[in-house]
Amino acid sequence: MDHDFPKLIASTSNARLRMRLLAVSHFTEGLSRTQIAKYLKVSRVSVNKWIKAYLTYGLNGLKEKSHSGRPSRLTQEQLREIKTYVIDNAVKKGGGRLQGNDIKEYIETNFNVTYQKTNIYHLLHELNLSWITTRSMHPKQSIEAQETFKKIPNKNDP
Repeated sequence: MDHDFPKLIASTSNARLRMRLLAVSHFTEGLSRTQIAKYLKVSRVSVNKWIKAYLTYGLNGLKEKSHSGRPSRLTQEQLREIKTYVIDNAVKKGGGRLQGNDIKEYIETNFNVTYQKTNIYHLLHELNLSWITTRSMHPKQSIEAQETFKKIPNKNDP
């Protein structure tokens, strides 16, 4: 298992993988695991795991495993419904915008699932929806009044 570690380290942008490669590189140069841990400022247990993974599986053993995380409490169909609701109601017809609390209430009412407001925004991110909104319309806004206002001359007009 002879690898060009300096080249591998330079070629990766993943900081965690770079740290693992550095540890294995020092190990192949003959440093002890304790010395490596002190030099990299990590625990010796971590260095032991990385070196064991490298010796057992090679470079593939150093790659990060996928993180499963907690499963969603909503089904894929429910998530599609939420996305449709958000897209259809992003700007309210009477003025104003859809807010996180509105989406939270929609989910609680229709799916009987409770989310914190912060997690609503995480959910929107997962649905590939950005929370950039247009300027809201005031419910009493008048287009005619705006056009009349634009026609009023001011001292800067030619």
